[in-house]
Amino acid sequence: MTEARADFDWMADLPAQAAQAAIKDLDLAYDNWWNPDHPAGPPTFEKRSSKLRFSLPGQAVDVRHIDRKWSEVWIPKLGWQRFRRHRPFNGVVRNATFTFTPGSGWMVSFGIAAKQITAPPNGKPATGVDFGVACSAFLSDEEMTATLTPGEKRRLVGLERRKARQLTWAKRHNNGRYSNRLRHTNSEIARLRAKQARRRNDFTHKLTTDVAKNHGIVGIEDLRVKNMTASAKGTVEAPGTSVAAKAGLNRGILDNAPFERRRQFGYKGPKFGTQIVSVPAPNTSRRCAKCKALDPANRPGCGREFACVACGHQDHADRNAAVNIRAAAEQIYAAQTAGPADNSTGRRKPSQSRKAEGGSVKRVAPVGSSISDSAGRVESRVA
Repeated sequence: MTEARADFDWMADLPAQAAQAAIKDLDLAYDNWWNPDHPAGPPTFEKRSSKLRFSLPGQAVDVRHIDRKWSEVWIPKLGWQRFRRHRPFNGVVRNATFTFTPGSGWMVSFGIAAKQITAPPNGKPATGVDFGVACSAFLSDEEMTATLTPGEKRRLVGLERRKARQLTWAKRHNNGRYSNRLRHTNSEIARLRAKQARRRNDFTHKLTTDVAKNHGIVGIEDLRVKNMTASAKGTVEAPGTSVAAKAGLNRGILDNAPFERRRQFGYKGPKFGTQIVSVPAPNTSRRCAKCKALDPANRPGCGREFACVACGHQDHADRNAAVNIRAAAEQIYAAQTAGPADNSTGRRKPSQSRKAEGGSVKRVAPVGSSISDSAGRVESRVA
């Protein structure tokens, strides 16, 4: 009993509300898993070394503003901690989550209970958005990119190779123990990865806000990201081919965060009076935007050029796909406004019972709405 009590002495250093919030989240996760009408799967546990995180309810924290950039948050047992405020608090603070990420330090995000605003249609022109790997986002009228600079990419590749060499040396000559140089290499990789994640998040918010503000109809592809990023390694009996190349492609797809972009479009569209329309993804890059001819030969090789074999139309492949997405979105929206809405994408609705097939149904964020409640999130870095 004495040893067990000593193992949990560290819990006395935490605010009581942090442990209560963790138990509440765990209880809710199991309730959702055991509920046959809920699409949630079994709870997944994270290692303590992956990410440090704790939450506090709004009653346990207090926020006061110092100036137009800096504020302070009251944490039980820690007192006032200063943080950089990136957005105004347009509502009541319901909870605060503190997260430590290697390379970024401690971050605090606040759940804000804000009133949902649904604006009338703004009447602005339509656009189509094509998400890709070579071009992060290509609109039917402009191109947007977001990634590490070429120098940072070379630096990251060099660090990964150095880490592989140091790991090999540690296993052969140091019984697998990490050296100080290997720890320094890991910290440099974490710093670059954190910078990449911050840029990805910043670009995603700027892209979705700018597109929703300046357009009346936004067409996005109904991508099945889980199927697109499935591993190609196969099994022991039937091993896959080009596994490394497929893994690199999967990283490029996930680096653009297609689900997060769709989620943000879902709640930003109604706010600015923009209609978000989901378009079936097949053949958008192989169909000619001018004559509508569909032919695999329209995309010669693996380049970014599109050349229609029927009418001779030539264009950037991603721009041609974005124009096709815009045209399809306008047709779908016109059909939805003219008659009763239907499942135009042909995907199974999440509301269908998972007992019919004996499996689980993944939760999908419907376009035009958000999975989360009305509480918004304001993220800031703790100084």
